[in-house]
Amino acid sequence: MNKRFIEKRLNSVIYPGLDKDIMTLKTVKKIEPNGNKVRIELAISNESVFETIESQIIDVLNKDFEHIDVSFNPKLKPSLNYGNTAKPNNRASYAKYIIAVTSGKGGVGKSTVSVNLSVALAQLGYKVGLLDADVYGPNTPRMIGVNEEKLEWNDENKMVPSENFGIKLMSVGLTTPSSDTPLVWRSSVAVSALIQFLEDVAWGELDFLVIDMPPGTGDIQLTMAQELPISASVIVTTPQAISTDDVSRAVMMFKDIGVPIGGIVENMSFFIAPDTGAAYEIFGSGGGEMIANRYNIPLLGKIPLTMSIRQTSDEGRPAVATDDAIQKEYYLSITRNLLVQMGIL
Repeated sequence: MNKRFIEKRLNSVIYPGLDKDIMTLKTVKKIEPNGNKVRIELAISNESVFETIESQIIDVLNKDFEHIDVSFNPKLKPSLNYGNTAKPNNRASYAKYIIAVTSGKGGVGKSTVSVNLSVALAQLGYKVGLLDADVYGPNTPRMIGVNEEKLEWNDENKMVPSENFGIKLMSVGLTTPSSDTPLVWRSSVAVSALIQFLEDVAWGELDFLVIDMPPGTGDIQLTMAQELPISASVIVTTPQAISTDDVSRAVMMFKDIGVPIGGIVENMSFFIAPDTGAAYEIFGSGGGEMIANRYNIPLLGKIPLTMSIRQTSDEGRPAVATDDAIQKEYYLSITRNLLVQMGIL
């Protein structure tokens, strides 16, 4: 059994989360057939995906070889050389500023804020990339109208981000076979995939890289703080007490690990009835101000719960780009306030 035959078989072994085979990705370092035995050495930077790749290799070769030895060189693991929050690595040196948008809990409109903040920055003339780090709930492709697109690669073997409304986007939602494909990943695999999105995407030179974080205070938040010099974080809440309780934990996490907090955004501050224009504080009031005052951080602005913002998000038309002047101004004002806090305006 020669190497060329084995290489053809390995073309069907897909690297987890990237929808590309290990031969194309040049993940295979050595192939050494010897009678009914074969030894394959991988040059992978992510130890957590090794077992998945090994299992696929055994499946495609077990009819041809009695003994299949798959290994990888632990010296070839640059992605596991993590920095720390005091002295983070910079895996996004192509971006002048990095903004992390996060929340203490899900369902508060964090992704909507991330998308509209990114588009607002682009409208101000900046080069902007949006990294969807919410790997278990990747909604940003739908919100900017690229949810039907699939991952592409350029001639340099880099992933090509989708583009719309003046921003570049990379999301795990662009890598899955269908929109309802679940990502049953351990956190180590999710973290490694995001590191790859930072390093192996053709972002080009950016003024801002906006990161839509997952909710909570877990591995991904900590790793992003270790691997990126975050310029400012934006924390999204609703006025509801349950939301502000969780946001308090997110604020304290960023304070404890030394991530600059650019400010609070209070989303769904009030509901505007489409027929009468009356405002109703259905989630309570004052939550954003309370968090801002308690932790001495700026309140960047409030965003109402309106039918049009919901509709434009579902239709892939960010409100700041396609809605009326009143809706646009909510996000433009927050963006300008953030740039002031960052010392840019």
